[in-house]
Amino acid sequence: MLVFVAVLLATVLAPLFGAGPAAAASASGFSSPSTSSARGRVALIGVPGLQWSDLDETRTPNLWKLVAHGGSASLSTRAVPPPDRGITCPIAGWLTVSAGQRAGTPERGCPAVPTPQVSGGGATVPGWSELAAYQAETGYDARLGTLGQLVTSSGGHVAAIGPGAAVAAADATGKVATYVDTPEALGDPTLYNLIVLDAADLADAWARQPLDEHGVPTPLPTATRQAAAAQADRRIGDLLVRLPGDTTVLVAGVSDLTPNPHLHAAIATGPSPSGRPYQHGFLTATSTRQDALVTITDLTATAIQLLGLEAPREVVGRAWQTDGTAGTAPPVDTVNELSDSDLASQVLREVRGPFFAVFVTLQLLFYAFAALALRRRRRSAAVSAAETTTDATPAGVASGEATPAEGGSAESESDVARSAEGGPADARPAKSGSGVAASAEAGAVEPTSAGTHGDAGGPSAGALPGYEAASASRLLAVVQVVAVVSGSIAVSTFLAQLVPWWALPLPMLGVIVTILAFAALITGLAFAGPWRAHVLGPLTVVAGITSVALLIDVMTGSKLQVNAVTGYEPVTGGRFYGFSNIAFAVYATGTVLALAGVAQWLLKRGMSRFVTVLVCGAYGALAVFADGWPSWGADFGGVPAFVIGLAVFLILLAGRRVSVVKLLLVGAAGAVLIGGISLFDWLRPAAQRTHLGNFVQQIIDGQAWTVIGRKFSAMIGVTVGNWSLTLLTLVALAFLFWVLNRPSRWGAPALGQAYALAPTLRAGLFGALTCAFIGFLINDSGIAIPAMALTVAVPLTLAASVRALQLATTTTPEPPSARTGPTERSAT
Repeated sequence: MLVFVAVLLATVLAPLFGAGPAAAASASGFSSPSTSSARGRVALIGVPGLQWSDLDETRTPNLWKLVAHGGSASLSTRAVPPPDRGITCPIAGWLTVSAGQRAGTPERGCPAVPTPQVSGGGATVPGWSELAAYQAETGYDARLGTLGQLVTSSGGHVAAIGPGAAVAAADATGKVATYVDTPEALGDPTLYNLIVLDAADLADAWARQPLDEHGVPTPLPTATRQAAAAQADRRIGDLLVRLPGDTTVLVAGVSDLTPNPHLHAAIATGPSPSGRPYQHGFLTATSTRQDALVTITDLTATAIQLLGLEAPREVVGRAWQTDGTAGTAPPVDTVNELSDSDLASQVLREVRGPFFAVFVTLQLLFYAFAALALRRRRRSAAVSAAETTTDATPAGVASGEATPAEGGSAESESDVARSAEGGPADARPAKSGSGVAASAEAGAVEPTSAGTHGDAGGPSAGALPGYEAASASRLLAVVQVVAVVSGSIAVSTFLAQLVPWWALPLPMLGVIVTILAFAALITGLAFAGPWRAHVLGPLTVVAGITSVALLIDVMTGSKLQVNAVTGYEPVTGGRFYGFSNIAFAVYATGTVLALAGVAQWLLKRGMSRFVTVLVCGAYGALAVFADGWPSWGADFGGVPAFVIGLAVFLILLAGRRVSVVKLLLVGAAGAVLIGGISLFDWLRPAAQRTHLGNFVQQIIDGQAWTVIGRKFSAMIGVTVGNWSLTLLTLVALAFLFWVLNRPSRWGAPALGQAYALAPTLRAGLFGALTCAFIGFLINDSGIAIPAMALTVAVPLTLAASVRALQLATTTTPEPPSARTGPTERSAT
């Protein structure tokens, strides 16, 4: 579907825009240069490895002063990492600043930044052509020299101080007009529009460390790191005292210097792109939409905009800007808060793997426990006692023969199962062995009496002679409660961000306890009111909280998804706002299942099917809109999947059959919808676009297949490489189809009984499963989408199925009748 949308947009837009200057510029390697002239002055200071924990009022007074007078933020430095390590090396960070797009090198480990070849007053970066050619293999197609080429082509002057600065400031040929080794050797700084300084003291100290097995230097000792940071601060001070007062100073920790990625320091002082000075407080950018968080590609975009130039399309970042509030906190509070953000990212990296291991293990154990509870038969105490007196039982009864008192008729065990399958007398019986597929094929959702009330009845139907009734089973009640808790876990992983669990002494224990606490709170609400007596009562509460909580979150900035164990990590720079793929899976599943519960409630109160479909369709449309709208969810791949899943639910709810033709039409509508949203986003100014509008531009530039290929490779990698989520998905589906959908120890399939008492569940379950399957096919998170969707859908369906068994009407079966012998045919 994603490929279809790309092809559709390319077919429409490429003839209109792709054959003009944009296409020609793309063929030449760069988009059309800006016709503006460079003005103003920017000092871009890169300090590879600089973290907020390195700043100290005594050791780094120059940086401390910049924090006191300017804006500050955490910097995500994600570029193209070396093989087998997810870090940004200093050379990769400088190349990314040069291109305004993620860049890297092919070597193993972290190669040294090349020493420029000085010629006259300028210099050339060795191996530039090889570095530029390699970028086409990374999946990002970065154009090295974009920053330097743009400034020089616009009549500006560029100076580089240090090897890394030469890499960032070089033009498309790898040359920089002015190169010096120290700020003192620069001369008059007013001659230059762009001055780039490489304060490489931390990186130089790191390079002298022993190498690990991946060819990456080991971490710096604390004392060595502090001394190097102090030396870098002095180097920065040597430049600052020479700069005119109208210079904008941008400081960035452009790379990692540790075995694991970190968030780094970003500081801006002086005039901002708006003309007003950067205020003391936090920085932000439209690329992240998060206060106090910017990216390394934003650094390039900021420098370009400050010089009065228009950023070419090769630059994917957005300019730094203050968050709109003048900060009053002292520098120490700012530094501590930003250090805490990096701490959260590190703790998340440490706990995410173990958390998912624990989560998957507990899910699998719960499915096994529930399967035994549903299938294993338990004798009642009365029958166990009666079995000791079988010698006193008449031979005919013991052998299964009918006695005269029994009237010679009885039902077999299979008859009891069929009776239980039918549920209450006023319910439309579920077909024996019909399964989920047959139920879906049936299509129509009838608001029958049983489905309407869903809480009438008494002891469990179909309790076989001598076996415990479902309504009396404590084990079954435990299964229902644990199922509701399990279905609440997914949304609780996001709600846990309301508590700073990463600052607790034991973060792994802290995050688990926090998540379980929120899940317990949601479960308490699910069983707190009269709705607990209904088949879909707890399901509707949990699913509704899931849908509404995530809807509000994306409408207010996606705060709950940042550094959540199931959200996105700023340190990896994959996504910073809107719906992540996992959050989408949880949100869409919760929405569809909640609508199924609401539909059942409306039908119970005599609402017509037409009005019920309209009500569910209205909220569903809002949910889809929130998922795709650029200012909220900005989810390209989620909208088509959500539209198809919601349509399946509404079609079944309306009593219609789902056909291939209908699915194709709905899928096309979903593609057109997200295509239209993307086109609208593209029509906005480039600085305000999200990745939706950027994708349209990539189609025009002929780069769409690069993006699609990278995401398809990611999808395959996640599906094949993440065996635990693949196993969880398969087990969850097996539990749904081969446990819930097969006869239980109480006779009827638990799922079939739930369908009989709450017919809208069938429509909701199939809509949610369809959405998860389509999402799996068209998103780069692969198997993670159905895995997370099923962790919501299957436990909540189990809870509804257990309640259906508890509510079914009692059926008292007779003993099996005796086998009759052949009789003579009467004469006619």
